[in-house]
Amino acid sequence: MRNLFNSRDKLGHTLGLGAALVVGMLAFGGTAQAANPFELNFWLSGPRYDGNVAPCERALSTISDQFHEKEATFWNSPLVITGFSRIHETAFRPWQSDNIPRRYCSGDAMLSDGKVRKVHYSIIEDGGFAGISDSLSLVPGVEWCVSGLDRNWAYNPSCRAARP
Repeated sequence: MRNLFNSRDKLGHTLGLGAALVVGMLAFGGTAQAANPFELNFWLSGPRYDGNVAPCERALSTISDQFHEKEATFWNSPLVITGFSRIHETAFRPWQSDNIPRRYCSGDAMLSDGKVRKVHYSIIEDGGFAGISDSLSLVPGVEWCVSGLDRNWAYNPSCRAARP
């Protein structure tokens, strides 16, 4: 029977040669190839925004519906928006022109408890789920905040994150 402890030099020499062979094959292997013309930007043309964003008044029914659903479902509250007034645009594409077009609007919302609160919202072009418009929402891509009722603090403080 062979004693491996005495043949340590031979084993180490064999492992060293094997490692050198692997490193040599990796070092002198083929070079990386660039993508062929068919693979370059295949279906990756990038977003093309036209700036076709709905006017401020068109999002009001969407905000009312979503507000009612949020208050009833998450906060067990009977509050609903009964009307809007003084709706106006505050900004359109306030950043660089390459960004996704947004129309920022503000106004007053009358609630069922008799209080008038400020509402701030934005309408985003192609802003539905994954850029797809859903048929249930009249205006997809509406992000809104009613001052004083941002209970989960998504746009706090005082709906500042919902404004431009």
